[in-house]
Amino acid sequence: MYRLLAGFLFLGLLTGLGGHPRVPEVPVATDLRADGRLAAERGLVILLEVAATDCGYCVRLEADFLGPMLVSGEYGDRVLFRKINVDDGSSLIGFDGRRVDADAFAHGYGVRLTPTLLFLGPDGRELAPRMVGLTTPDFYGAYLDQSIATARRTLTESREQ
Repeated sequence: MYRLLAGFLFLGLLTGLGGHPRVPEVPVATDLRADGRLAAERGLVILLEVAATDCGYCVRLEADFLGPMLVSGEYGDRVLFRKINVDDGSSLIGFDGRRVDADAFAHGYGVRLTPTLLFLGPDGRELAPRMVGLTTPDFYGAYLDQSIATARRTLTESREQ
């Protein structure tokens, strides 16, 4: 009886008591200039999630794709994951070193919908076509990996020139 209860408690902790496995949240971007320096040093693509706090698709994107990617450890040598929330009044330091409202930062990239994934170089330049929305969930992971590969190729080519 106690083992069964302990098992349910463990399962509850593992799943966050809500039925969905706990996955780490994508780190919020606070200083993209510093992130750009880190990305340049390590040869990483910056995957920037543009999200909104009330966006159910954003929650699903993190739970089903980005969180598991963080947990897997398979992307640490390729991608620096960051997120901005456009509706929480937050600000960040942009690639130019200036403080900017997160919403204004997203608008500067022409982002109008959440979730949007931007694949950026250390200087903030887009390296691959952005992914807008959460379409075709069955294939989304493959499209995401393909975008990361494209961004890494572009980054490598620009570093060789």
